[in-house]
Amino acid sequence: MELQHLNRTAWAALSSVEKEQYLQELTELPEGVAYEGLRKFERYGRCTETGVFSYEQRDFVFVPGDLVTLGWDGWHEGMNEETAIDIRETFSEYGVHDIDAYLREFSSPVREVHISPMLVECQARSLGWFEVSEEEAMAWDDGEFAKEWEKFKQSDISEYERYQHFRLVRHEGGIRIFWFNEDLTLERLKEETEKTGFSLLTEEEWEYLYGGGCRTLFPWGDSFDYTMKLKHFGSLQGVPGIVDENAEPDPSMVEDDGRAYDLELPNFFGIRFEGDPYRCELTLSQTGELMPKGGDGGSLICGGLGPVAGFLPATVVYYRDANIGELEWEELIDGMYYRRVIQISSSCAPSQK
Repeated sequence: MELQHLNRTAWAALSSVEKEQYLQELTELPEGVAYEGLRKFERYGRCTETGVFSYEQRDFVFVPGDLVTLGWDGWHEGMNEETAIDIRETFSEYGVHDIDAYLREFSSPVREVHISPMLVECQARSLGWFEVSEEEAMAWDDGEFAKEWEKFKQSDISEYERYQHFRLVRHEGGIRIFWFNEDLTLERLKEETEKTGFSLLTEEEWEYLYGGGCRTLFPWGDSFDYTMKLKHFGSLQGVPGIVDENAEPDPSMVEDDGRAYDLELPNFFGIRFEGDPYRCELTLSQTGELMPKGGDGGSLICGGLGPVAGFLPATVVYYRDANIGELEWEELIDGMYYRRVIQISSSCAPSQK
């Protein structure tokens, strides 16, 4: 199979045996990448049977490429009445009356893009924080960690953070320690990622992975899904329109019904996203500049806009945070995540036999 023909349509037409053979014969992958088998992922009415790979205990999936239209400049289906009333009434309180103009302003432009096939890390990882042992933390201690460590062990709180320094989290009977990655720079991240044979996502690749080239506002359509369970708000089912009493998210008021948060579930490519407007994912623009996606640091949700409008940065496929230039790098990486990809070039794709 030739690389230029490996788009989603061609991939879907292959039998499971043909897909397996193709994936097993991929060459020139970073050392340690292992093929684990085929899996089928279904979400939002779309389905992909694809290969799962592993690398250092992290899962990757094969994503076929395609020629797609990305960006947003108008409605494909249009919002239903419930969503329209919710968003318009919410934003009108803040002086925004033309919702279409607002969405165009905060969306990437419409453009046709060729996306190459790739292996994509299923779950993003924190950029600003990395896990360390107690011994490592003590060795790096400047006098604050040891004191807070002892206090935390004697307390019953679930999490404690010293801003941009260290974070303590109770987990399955133990305590995990995270250290802030203060020495990290974007250039250093690029270099270290490329050195191991991986690359970072571009904005266009992220939009393709999140929405699959959809022409709607959300990956599932133009109307909000009120059956979802959202982080910071819990289940929205049965709650029409704006939830005034929960406009300012309060984790202590959210009941845990055991359901997973819908926006964190694997999508039709088998990829998990953060699904949290307080977090964002690192992607790069066409010129290599930082272009975070999937969140705005919580600006809208903290402004009291409620679950629908507050979650626009985490749910709208083509949303761009226009205020990115106002934050320092250290502030950005505090809530930023990233994932690695492996580009499938003609040199590593097996030839058709």
